[in-house]
Amino acid sequence: MTNLIEISGVSKRFGGVIANSQISLNVPEGGITGLIGPNGSGKTTLFNSVVGYHPIDEGSITFEGQEISRMRVPQIARLGLLRTFQQTRIYGKMNCMDNMMISVPQRRMPLARMFSKFPAEVIDRAEAILEFVGLYQKRMLPAGSLSFGQQKLLEFAMALINEPKVLLLDEPTAGINPTLINGLIDRLRRANEDFGITLFVIEHNMRVIMNLADNIYCLAHGEMLAHGTPEEIQNDQRVVDAYLGAH
Repeated sequence: MTNLIEISGVSKRFGGVIANSQISLNVPEGGITGLIGPNGSGKTTLFNSVVGYHPIDEGSITFEGQEISRMRVPQIARLGLLRTFQQTRIYGKMNCMDNMMISVPQRRMPLARMFSKFPAEVIDRAEAILEFVGLYQKRMLPAGSLSFGQQKLLEFAMALINEPKVLLLDEPTAGINPTLINGLIDRLRRANEDFGITLFVIEHNMRVIMNLADNIYCLAHGEMLAHGTPEEIQNDQRVVDAYLGAH
């Protein structure tokens, strides 16, 4: 299986604090890779380094064999590598459709039509994706009027319209009403299986990640603690101790 993302010996420091120390992991094409660990273990820092927010101090990050650790965020995004955030980044005063339109990559918006009206095929695709995430009926409502869980679904839709090759999801179920979680899990699976999007997921909800991921990495104190299948991770005493010690 081809690895889309390869992280080798990555370290990141903030002053005297070592957030990531010699992290190595792979994200296989077509799969769902999980990243878990107690609060403060360096998961989000690693995500930020992958997409260009935090240049690394040591190591290498490649995407489809190309070194990206010195690239800027827009360059990496154009390669097809996107992420969502723990706290949603939507445009609250704009309606859902306008949020989708502003997220359409420029290659899909010929300049001749960008300043008049959106091409019908772009509108159709945006509406189809909003239908996919369950927000079609709310497409003309201000995004800020949605519940937090629905805002996360909108952010997910905004990422999907960019047609990413890999989508990094930072705690997609955090703050979501439990009744919405199963629906979100189903949509993540369908995005992976039907749209062919490789997923790399940080998640604290162990039930979710164990049911979703093909393979899981566990960080603790900025270092790699364990890697394996969901079953192997569940039965790894080091992982159990790391989580119990975090409470």
